Amino acid sequence: MPDRPRFFDDLAGVAGGAFSALSGLREELHAIVRSRVDETLAALDLVRREELDVVRDVAARARLELDAAEARLARLEERVTALEIGTPE
Repeated sequence: MPDRPRFFDDLAGVAGGAFSALSGLREELHAIVRSRVDETLAALDLVRREELDVVRDVAARARLELDAAEARLARLEERVTALEIGTPE
């Protein structure tokens, strides 16, 4: 049985090298695109989703605290008014 001709071995080596090169090129292209997207987002001065969620949570807590403070103030104003009139609470 004759050995495989060297031509096919060389062809397989070239094909393997081409696939390797294409894989490296794909990774490099991905890195370049990612870098450009990051630069564009930085130039637009956008915030990340995580930062927005944190600010939203802080604002929601502040709103709850404000509502509680307003309710307490209303009760205190009622007490002051009652004391000024001289009627018991």
